[in-house]
Amino acid sequence: MKDQALALARDAADRGQALNTLREYLQALTLRSLHEAEAFRCLAFVGGTALRFLHGLPRFSEDLDFSLVSPDGYAGRTWMTKLKRDLELAGFTPEITWNDRKSVHSGWIRLGGLLYEAGLSPLPAEKLAIKVEVDTRPPVGGQCERRIVTRHLSFLLNYHDEASLMAGKLHALVARRYAKGRDWYDLIWYLSRRPPVMPNLTLLQNAMDQTQGPGRVDARDWMNLVRERLLTTDTTALRQDVSPFLEHPRDADLITRENLLGLLDG
Repeated sequence: MKDQALALARDAADRGQALNTLREYLQALTLRSLHEAEAFRCLAFVGGTALRFLHGLPRFSEDLDFSLVSPDGYAGRTWMTKLKRDLELAGFTPEITWNDRKSVHSGWIRLGGLLYEAGLSPLPAEKLAIKVEVDTRPPVGGQCERRIVTRHLSFLLNYHDEASLMAGKLHALVARRYAKGRDWYDLIWYLSRRPPVMPNLTLLQNAMDQTQGPGRVDARDWMNLVRERLLTTDTTALRQDVSPFLEHPRDADLITRENLLGLLDG
């Protein structure tokens, strides 16, 4: 498996795409390991990486995000131990940490030597890192679906449906302290669908109540909330942030205030 990962990286068009492809291969290995551990009886796959693996979002992602749907059988530390063993058997040299002291449990998967072997770093000790996060106290209201996905490997995923994933994205756009280009690119992707995807308002309202305070924000007013955030956001910085993660980096030019307002008004 390590040889396949290195071959994929070496066949990429440039260094950025090689790094994205290599990281995505490791994400697939992680999801396969979690599937084998039956983790998706407890977890729902969420976030931008879920959009890419499940719906073909043309943007690479750095992290793997999950929402706890049932505490029965939850064993994050055990799953990470299994993942370390699986990666070692696949030929990698992983270092894995796990922190479950907060409501969002987080882990880091760090792989030494891989970037050097792929020709992506002159430093043998430089590590490729992937973050795993599990929200153990998520807002209620997310709707789940299940299906087999094949991306490098095959695995069964339990995941939030498109409307719930969009609710999570809108919450990030409005509530995140700093603007991220990938959030705004994903919004363009959502609103450009025909018909456009509409958010799960129950989940969005519960998420807003959780972070902003009960009743302070009306989820039904999400378009105006996004407009207000957009008017105070540096779109040049957004384009620079997301460009390295796009299959076609020039697509970052789509992120303009005019384009976004047009989609919101349309």
